[in-house]
Amino acid sequence: MYTRILVPTDGSEITAKAVQSAVQLARLSGAALSTLSVKEPFPYSAISEMQPVPPQEYYDAQERLATGRVQAVLDAARAAGITADGATVEALHPWEAILEHARERGCDLIVMASHGRRGVAALLIGSETQKVLTHSTLPVLVVR
Repeated sequence: MYTRILVPTDGSEITAKAVQSAVQLARLSGAALSTLSVKEPFPYSAISEMQPVPPQEYYDAQERLATGRVQAVLDAARAAGITADGATVEALHPWEAILEHARERGCDLIVMASHGRRGVAALLIGSETQKVLTHSTLPVLVVR
């Protein structure tokens, strides 16, 4: 069925549901699991004389958060007896990083969460899941 499943994580509650689904699917199909947490680049436009956070401090905090998110997925996979790997990457557009990581790792399924926004909210806010769905050549399982 599937050999390698990618589950991106942002540490949110809804993403935890996607992680559970990905772990269960990987266990059922004998697939390996990959996880990715995308870090936001430093907002250079916010640089001023009164900088609230120095760039290195920002990068370190982003890396700590992203690594913790990845580790939570790796722990869930390990508890289920699934082979898993994880990575963090900095990207301006998370959906592009997700698709690139899926390609590089040879994934054949992406499992993502959706917040279920509809109507004007969905149009205005946008969705990384929607962008992955639009641009992916791989199957994408959306978990709500």
